[in-house]
Amino acid sequence: MPKAQETVLEINLKALKHNFEYLKSRLQPNTKFLAVVKAFAYGSDACEIANYLQSLNADYFAVAYINEGIALRHAGVTKPILVLHPQSVNFKQLIEHCLEPSIYNSKILKEFINSASAEKQTNYPIHIKFNTGLNRLGFSGHDVDSIANELKATETVKVTSVFSHLAASEDLEEKRFSLNQIETFNNIAENFTKQIGYKPMRHMCNTSGILNYPEAHFDMVRCGIGLYGFGNSEKENQHLKPISTLKTVISQIHTIKQGESVGYNRAFKSDALLKTATLPIGHADGIGRQYGNGNGFVTINGEKAPIVGNVCMDMVMVNVTNIDCKEGDEVIIFGENPTAENLAASVQTISYELLTSVSQRVKRIFID
Repeated sequence: MPKAQETVLEINLKALKHNFEYLKSRLQPNTKFLAVVKAFAYGSDACEIANYLQSLNADYFAVAYINEGIALRHAGVTKPILVLHPQSVNFKQLIEHCLEPSIYNSKILKEFINSASAEKQTNYPIHIKFNTGLNRLGFSGHDVDSIANELKATETVKVTSVFSHLAASEDLEEKRFSLNQIETFNNIAENFTKQIGYKPMRHMCNTSGILNYPEAHFDMVRCGIGLYGFGNSEKENQHLKPISTLKTVISQIHTIKQGESVGYNRAFKSDALLKTATLPIGHADGIGRQYGNGNGFVTINGEKAPIVGNVCMDMVMVNVTNIDCKEGDEVIIFGENPTAENLAASVQTISYELLTSVSQRVKRIFID
């Protein structure tokens, strides 16, 4: 790969294909694969990623909000797209772009039926979400009768799937809780199917669910972080490849004398002679202020360079006293080593947050 000459996010499509094929290999042949591409495909590029996965025969896509789904349609994605958290103000646009809403409470169900009816729809595909313990979105099992009655009274919509979300599938110490969620969902789905008189798809597993709970793969799985290279465990990370590498360059090197300070608020004061490198990346690019003052680091010529002082909006300064480097040299923020997970752990957060924080102003480069 060419050396960076500016701040860039390199996205390796070969690694994405590897992850997709590995995760698919953990499924039964008839289990559908839904790729989660919300939040710009976890900070990469949703349109490029979805189109590439569509070429690999991903069955479904999921986004968080309607505008994300519309962007995929405009980019040429034709596969079904589930909108996980639709807002009723945008239902008309959702229908115009053939997106499929997650329906999670009675208010949204009634509002969507009214919107679909106004657009003269028949059997419009919807997905009914049940809450089995995450306590975020979803009907309860006690709502089955009322949902079924609402659905029987209209031909405007038809349920494509019923689904739920595991709360702690990556944590095997919570296995009993997860198994209880799976059993609860099974019971709800069975009752719901009897009530409506036909059998929608069932899905419950996220990436960790795919890896840890094969009994809950059902008709489809929803995979997000695994596609981007992380399996939520050291063991599974060995089978996956991070697809994104965030790179930048050294803009300037300074010699800092004892007693001099670096950056805003004089947050760092040197107690010895040292060298710092200034890099064109900052909190506006996704490297939050929590990474400052030695908490975070970058890698230059294979060596760790801790961040010095406060992270600026567009720049960070790092300690390169013991690193053989020069202005213009490439700098790795995260990639294969260190990974986004490694860097995020340095400030007690998770790879998801770091990946999705990479600003849209950072240039994306695709490698196949």
